[in-house]
Amino acid sequence: MIFSFVKYQGTGNDFVLIDNRDKQFPIDNYAAVAQICHRNFGIGADGFILIESDDSSDFYMRYFNADGHEGSLCGNGSRCAIHFAKSLGLTSDKVVFRTSDGLHKANFIADQVALELHSVSQWEKREDAIFIDTGSPHHVIFVSDVDDVDVAIKGAEIAHGAPYLSDGTNVNFVQQIDANTLYVRTFERGVEAETLSCGTGVTAAALAAHINGLTTAHTIEIKTRGGDLNVSFSSTKNGYEAVVLQGPATPVFTGNWELNQS
Repeated sequence: MIFSFVKYQGTGNDFVLIDNRDKQFPIDNYAAVAQICHRNFGIGADGFILIESDDSSDFYMRYFNADGHEGSLCGNGSRCAIHFAKSLGLTSDKVVFRTSDGLHKANFIADQVALELHSVSQWEKREDAIFIDTGSPHHVIFVSDVDDVDVAIKGAEIAHGAPYLSDGTNVNFVQQIDANTLYVRTFERGVEAETLSCGTGVTAAALAAHINGLTTAHTIEIKTRGGDLNVSFSSTKNGYEAVVLQGPATPVFTGNWELNQS
């Protein structure tokens, strides 16, 4: 079987996307997805995304981690999926789509995609960090110099250590640049490595900075190794609402992939 794909990147967080409205892709073939994402033996990506039909929205986004298994919400992947879906004629500048955690809205602002995440009402303060779920689970640690952190080693230790263990978590190391700006590096579970950017991770970092009283801003600029993102939100007595992740979504190249199912 031969599939057409588009390779995308959103601030360096890269994905392979396929139009699967005909439901021909074998979604339970974890090894095939992992090979597609492999940077030496495949196309190479942090994640794999299928665009499928949905009765109650513009489209359904099915997301897989690089290890081949379906994952939780991917913020940058969602923004790339939205851009791809628009190129397929499935949506317009105002978007409603469904993914693993339900319906989301989004819109295009010039050449960027602004994605609305679900409201956040719960988090846990830990000894040196905050654990918060922004569609995916995130452990957020504030450090004085994020470039001094060995994200691969330290991130892996935390991601599958107590209390996370087999379920794992994403791990974000955050440096505050000024009252409105953060620099974030993320170790992503499922990729099991540092990625150049993580959408739900930078969102978690922005909310954690506000929770910790490090900023009173409701619009925060985020710097990552792959580029800049913007997180905005409203704070209420119940937590955070109108949480929006905004940034670029860029097609890199197109191609065909022959899937060997033997």
